[in-house]
Amino acid sequence: MRRDLLVRMVACGAVGALGGALTAPALGVARAAGSPLGALSGAAFALVAGARATTPGAGLVWGIAAAFIGWLLGPVALGGGAMADVARARFPALVGAVVLLGAPIGVTAALARGRRVEEVGFAVVTRFSYGRAIVVGGLSGVIAGWAFGRWMAQVGFFPLVAQLVGSTSEHVGMVLHFVFAVVIGASMGFLFQRDLRGGGSSMGWGLAYGIFWWFLGPLTILPIWLGRTVDWSWMQGAALFGSLVGHVVYGLLAGVVYATLDRLWVGFFTSTDPIQRAPEGPGAHVLHTVRWGALAGAGGGVLLEAVRLGAGEATWGGAAWGLAASAALGALYGLLFVHEARGAGSAIAWGLLFGLIRWYLGPLTLAPVLRGVAFDWTPAAAGALLPALVGCLGFGAVTGTSFLALERHHDAWLRLDPRIAAREARRRRPAGTPAPALWLFALGTGVLLPVLLG
Repeated sequence: MRRDLLVRMVACGAVGALGGALTAPALGVARAAGSPLGALSGAAFALVAGARATTPGAGLVWGIAAAFIGWLLGPVALGGGAMADVARARFPALVGAVVLLGAPIGVTAALARGRRVEEVGFAVVTRFSYGRAIVVGGLSGVIAGWAFGRWMAQVGFFPLVAQLVGSTSEHVGMVLHFVFAVVIGASMGFLFQRDLRGGGSSMGWGLAYGIFWWFLGPLTILPIWLGRTVDWSWMQGAALFGSLVGHVVYGLLAGVVYATLDRLWVGFFTSTDPIQRAPEGPGAHVLHTVRWGALAGAGGGVLLEAVRLGAGEATWGGAAWGLAASAALGALYGLLFVHEARGAGSAIAWGLLFGLIRWYLGPLTLAPVLRGVAFDWTPAAAGALLPALVGCLGFGAVTGTSFLALERHHDAWLRLDPRIAAREARRRRPAGTPAPALWLFALGTGVLLPVLLG
């Protein structure tokens, strides 16, 4: 065990030393100091979180979450002055820490564990399927890429993509966009196949992966490929804010589509146990879940609409419609996040994540479309909607905790049968799940970037 830990610390330290040297200008330190700092960061990650990097996907998420927390506690906390101003000034350090330190160190920690470590999603171990990763992930990427492509066509982004192969044709750019969408979708399947289970949690993984690719793609790879100077300033981030929202929407759709197609794949090609039955019929289960979710969403909607009424942002009629929409979204939450939360903490985290998703897909994207105007993914539009972001987060937290309470009450009745209790116990995620890292990175960057760049 000590030898394995030493191997991980050395490997992560070496990768961290290289990343530290490359990131030194963004961190505001000399290259001579960047390498030791990176090596120390890599060794510390292997010591503290290396055991949780059970797969490359888990390692990636833990690595970028650690980079984000390190950025908050280091360059931002020690910068002095107003936090928003310091965070903007230190934005290059965030991009460098995520792309050149957190991601490679996290993946290295997972690879250094060796093949002897089993990858575990739920308590029942399933064999990794390369076919599922390529086919299901690729199809998910195509469908999500179509939605992202709508924004790219609206702002004329395809000719810029076409420049990667020396062309300015919009059609060439569109083909390249879908090629990248397939590659990113398939890579998501390879990295997160064990974690992409329910539709809700899969949207969370997609959200985090989409934000990571915004750091890696438009901010880093694209200028290098075009022979330009890499610009990690917050002004460049603000200029690419529309691309950030596009990557978020891509990740959300890719995640939920992957979860749906993956369930069909398993049902057709993997599931071979016709004897083990569910504790209740699928129709009754769906009805229960929708009812609990609607009640939980109505509770969150009461809080949200009360705040809007108090701030003078809604009328009583508008609040009634908003409450109905919250109940419908709560029902959707129930269908997506059933059996995801293990306790109050995870219920709040999943609920906050759902509230963040609601803000990106609702006020920022679908609400303008329903009013008959084009959606506006600009920093100015996002800045004007920041109060709605706070309300959506509060709605999500109340919805998540209320749904868990209703779900637990029903599950306690079902578990009176010991056979059902044993079956439900096998459905629970193990303690080593990378979900906490997902919450840290997805919620942290998903909330901070609109505030910082808007």
